[in-house]
Amino acid sequence: MASDRVQVLANGLRQSGLRLTHQRLAICRTLVTSNTHPTAVQLHTQLRAEFPTLSLATVYSTLNTLAALGLVYELGNAGDGQKHYDAITAPHANLICTQCHRISDFEDTALKSVSQHVARRSGYQIQGARIAYYGICPACARRRGR
Repeated sequence: MASDRVQVLANGLRQSGLRLTHQRLAICRTLVTSNTHPTAVQLHTQLRAEFPTLSLATVYSTLNTLAALGLVYELGNAGDGQKHYDAITAPHANLICTQCHRISDFEDTALKSVSQHVARRSGYQIQGARIAYYGICPACARRRGR
């Protein structure tokens, strides 16, 4: 449930010593409900209408804190030179289009099995995993005529 996940992020911010402002809570909520894996600039742009005084520095510090706590993943760039953020930390793969730079989630029970297998074989207590596949999304492939 999205509201539970927002609460987890909010608690993490509080425990890290950051004041939980309406702006930071909105960043958490927007990140959790987004299916686009937004960048800091995209979050800032989206939230400025509601919070005109929101600074880009606040967005970055909030995202950096959440990433340092392991509550969100900081994805590398999607070929667009920007860092993207993912609020889903359960095992899943990110599908990244090298044409339009869209990032989609791909969930499958096999990915959970892989994580469990790695934990058993390595002795690690797995806290999360990131798998990224790069390619051409179906929409871009259609536009290219393939």
